[in-house]
Amino acid sequence: MIRRRLGGIACCVGFIVLLAACAAPEPVAAPSPASSPAATVSPSGDGVLRIGTLIPTTGAFAFLGAAQVAGVNAAITEINDAGGVNGAAVEVVQRDSGDATTSKVEESIADLFTKNVDVIIGPSSSTLAERIIPLASSRTVPVVSPAATFPGLEALPGAEYFFRTVPSYARQGYALALAISEAGPQDVALVYINDDLGKALVPVLTAALGNAGSSVVASVSVPAVDKDYTALIDTVTKAEPDVVVLITAYTALDATKALITKLVAAALGGAKLWLTTQNTGDYSQALPAGLVKGVNGIIEGFVPNDAFQTTLKRSDSALTQFRYGAEAYDATILAALAAVVARDDGGASIAATLVEVSRDGIKCTSFGECLDVLKTQSDIDYDGVSGPLNFTPEHDVSPAYYGLFTFSGENKFVFARGIVAG
Repeated sequence: MIRRRLGGIACCVGFIVLLAACAAPEPVAAPSPASSPAATVSPSGDGVLRIGTLIPTTGAFAFLGAAQVAGVNAAITEINDAGGVNGAAVEVVQRDSGDATTSKVEESIADLFTKNVDVIIGPSSSTLAERIIPLASSRTVPVVSPAATFPGLEALPGAEYFFRTVPSYARQGYALALAISEAGPQDVALVYINDDLGKALVPVLTAALGNAGSSVVASVSVPAVDKDYTALIDTVTKAEPDVVVLITAYTALDATKALITKLVAAALGGAKLWLTTQNTGDYSQALPAGLVKGVNGIIEGFVPNDAFQTTLKRSDSALTQFRYGAEAYDATILAALAAVVARDDGGASIAATLVEVSRDGIKCTSFGECLDVLKTQSDIDYDGVSGPLNFTPEHDVSPAYYGLFTFSGENKFVFARGIVAG
């Protein structure tokens, strides 16, 4: 299997969990906004903000849980050191989400409800998010996920109570278009599987490339039955692209390996080839050494720098993997700021105020700084560790931060730089 060490989760599909797995003017039609809670709601809090978490500490993705727990705890410490929320210390209740193969997430959220939590940070998995959004919305408890990227979550019943501090899958199209076109207009071929992920990304990427001055010279769907791919590679080669973008999911590992191998053989590897957020991974055991050397990749979310790693380690000194810690930290800060601005720790008030504190006000970059702004101003715009964090009407973040990677001779992806796009 592809093994990610620095990052990458995706949306759960079937028995393989794909954990998780941009907008300024939208170049393509955006989905209809989810309905939002009323702008004015009746206070329902009890005076103490209780934050529950649904983060994996068991199951297939437990290795990603510790950084997210540390991110939440670091934020709670900062909030309480600044005086808490509305004069009271914030409380946190941590529970395991497990993975999609168990009912742990349902057991855990039921327990969180008995503890009267006002907001939930998590889950990391899109499949688990899909399972708990209706449960949480029925209790008017907002859910803020630091890692669930699957397209379509914003359209589920109850999604007016769902937010995410990581960009949804399709929005990588803006970052890819920007990175590909930086050196000038490029002729680009898209090779994609025509599943929900491909259908979400291809139109966004196509439009964004056009806006950046580049052109799509071939857009080729991977055949569902024919596994030879010779005709597909011939079509791409005849288009003479400068760049090829391969859009496949974790569940399609065999197809991904075959397509990479054939593209490299057709002189379309190295710097000409871009992998996307669900197939950028460790191929050191999956492909011959050096096959993907120089290939580019992209992964959603902030790649923590040394300073933020130090912050996370204050909460968990044993941390070695930091993926999604920043997104969990920012989710917690945003929830607390929403409760401050709403003057109420009730879930409905927080959900109604989260968009407001994320955009279009006086910028502030920490909980304490935002409190200082609120002494003289009524409107804040929290810019977090993981990016600007402006919530869209669909409760996605835009613009958003992405890590750009280059593959080494050992077929491992190495962080090159970050990019904010959307």
